[in-house]
Amino acid sequence: MPTLIKNAIVITLDAEMAVHDRGWLRIEGDRIKAVGAGDPPLDFAAEVIDADGDIIMPGMVNPHCHMAMSLFRGLGEDVDDRLFRYILPIERKFVTAEMVRTGSRLAALELIQGGVTTVADMYYFETEVGRVVDEAGLRGVVGQTLADFQPPDHASFDEGFERVEELVAEFSGHDRVTPSIAPHAPYSTGVPVMARVAQWAADHPDVPVQMHLAEMESELDWCAKNHALRPVEVVELAGLLRKGLIAAHCLLVDEADIAALARNGVGVAHNARSNGKAGRGIAPIEAMRKAGIPVGIATDGAMSGNTLDLFSQFAPVSIFQKLLGHSRKPMPAAEVIRMATIEGARVLGLDARIGSLEPGKQADLIRIDLSAPRLHPIYDIYSMLVFAAIASDVRDVMVAGRWLMRERKVLSLERKKVLRDALQIASALKAEMTAIDAGR
Repeated sequence: MPTLIKNAIVITLDAEMAVHDRGWLRIEGDRIKAVGAGDPPLDFAAEVIDADGDIIMPGMVNPHCHMAMSLFRGLGEDVDDRLFRYILPIERKFVTAEMVRTGSRLAALELIQGGVTTVADMYYFETEVGRVVDEAGLRGVVGQTLADFQPPDHASFDEGFERVEELVAEFSGHDRVTPSIAPHAPYSTGVPVMARVAQWAADHPDVPVQMHLAEMESELDWCAKNHALRPVEVVELAGLLRKGLIAAHCLLVDEADIAALARNGVGVAHNARSNGKAGRGIAPIEAMRKAGIPVGIATDGAMSGNTLDLFSQFAPVSIFQKLLGHSRKPMPAAEVIRMATIEGARVLGLDARIGSLEPGKQADLIRIDLSAPRLHPIYDIYSMLVFAAIASDVRDVMVAGRWLMRERKVLSLERKKVLRDALQIASALKAEMTAIDAGR
């Protein structure tokens, strides 16, 4: 049955940034059939939903996440060396296919409740992540990580590539789940492996590449020591700076780096809250976007930023750029919402299918409840979304014409079981941290 949503503030995020203050949307199957303003055409065959003046907007896109690491949320806070003290040893000991399934389900539940309909993930046992994304009804780009620091699911890069092949074999051609290859970072793969990834990607042009890039001072030092180059230059040397690369962070980049990213058609996943929480600085995303680089707003993993809620990223994204520019003008609220939707979709190469509410596109959308007093009065709807709205204002979520959440109730996952399974694993992780601190 077609669905007709009426009496809504429809934020389209189309090329004209059209907003219909009293708008409607018709959905047939998994696609948007029509969008308009005023009274919709009468259709007695459709399910009619009166939005009662609430917002209908595109589902949001999170272009960089580590879903399974939701189980590490809050672990080792305020410890500078927690990556090597806690995270890597715990990953080697505890990260299994079952753990990844459990953590990814917890993340999927949080993403849906926060209005995220598309997520790009990179971690281990990524075939399991893809299955959870499919089960939850989300749209996702799922990347099998390749790294040289004794990762939990491959003992060699050959084994890592085998896992990539398995991932591609299972999800190639899937309507919502896109397989991806994910070399971890320049310092954790090296030029020969990145060159191998580049050749593999050239042979598999429909498979995106994800990686961390220009994220840390230690990465700059490694690149300078081993190649007398900057991280972006090292990746370009390896032939991996290419159209379709999803580069997470790009925090430590200069004008030449930005020009190279733009010239090669790279998309950037910006992690303002995660970067700020780690004390790493502010990425020059205004300069990147002015150079023509698409930049999406990402959460990183819950270990780094603690939340997979994009609403909590919006204010830092805008405020950090205003601090850099010493002005209120940088990063207007409307641009933040573009980054969270259509521009994030462009980073993932999905903007022809999602990211805006237009006829022919996939019916990925969310409803924002406007009943909270803190949302009023509304002079600038984008400003309200960026600086006043919160994740719990999301009332309904649809992906590909299927409701994943109605009236705040997630329909595709069993909330109590997801939380119970996650807390059981968390208790084992807490015991391991205690043992590490005790030197056992």
